Amino acid sequence: MPRLHVNIDHVATLRQARNDTQPDPVFAASLCELAGANGITAHLREDRRHIQERDIRLLREMVKTLFNLEMACTPEMLDFAHGIRPDQVCLVPEKRQELTTEGGLDLSNISDSFADDIKALQNHDIEVSLFINPSPDSIETAAQLGADFVELHTGAYANAKGQNRENELKKLTTAAVYANQLGLRVNAGHGLDYDNVMTIAQIPHIEELNIGYSIIARAVYVGLDQAVREMQDRILAAAPPEE
Repeated sequence: MPRLHVNIDHVATLRQARNDTQPDPVFAASLCELAGANGITAHLREDRRHIQERDIRLLREMVKTLFNLEMACTPEMLDFAHGIRPDQVCLVPEKRQELTTEGGLDLSNISDSFADDIKALQNHDIEVSLFINPSPDSIETAAQLGADFVELHTGAYANAKGQNRENELKKLTTAAVYANQLGLRVNAGHGLDYDNVMTIAQIPHIEELNIGYSIIARAVYVGLDQAVREMQDRILAAAPPEE
């Protein structure tokens, strides 16, 4: 059964809308853990539109489960991660003008030092995940680069309808199986919500689901504790029965 990692970026989005101190994403992370979240995820973006460096430092101290830092593979962010030492880093593509991450890393167009950057993170006892589209080429390259995980981008599945959604689900399932065969561990995330998460949770080999926006949006109505518990209930309901 996949573990639920809650992305708390949009708690910080609300705070930054007023450039205030509330709501506090670090406190929100603690509430998520108390509600049963298995991990906390935060994305420190280049433009600092939501999460700030101070948030990451405090999260590293306060998170009791597993702390996953999403970030671009830049010299600045690599140095920062080496100092903070989150449990896991997920390397993602990043564009300043995008509302949210639009797709997986283009591993056909990476720097010559990319594999060395992955190794340097691992030498600091940080597991490395690459956020990729569910394509065989990306999975093969991720394995060659020495990543620990791939995180499969589920956005195309989340946005698709009807037969197109079934086609995207097949791509994700095939990708998860192939990644496992190549020795990669598998996570998934992007666009997952209370309506579509159960199908993704049934895909073999997926260990972690990174979910943020839908949980924070639900929390506006029911509170963060209940929003996290409701998502966990759906993931649990999707788990196959024990033999």
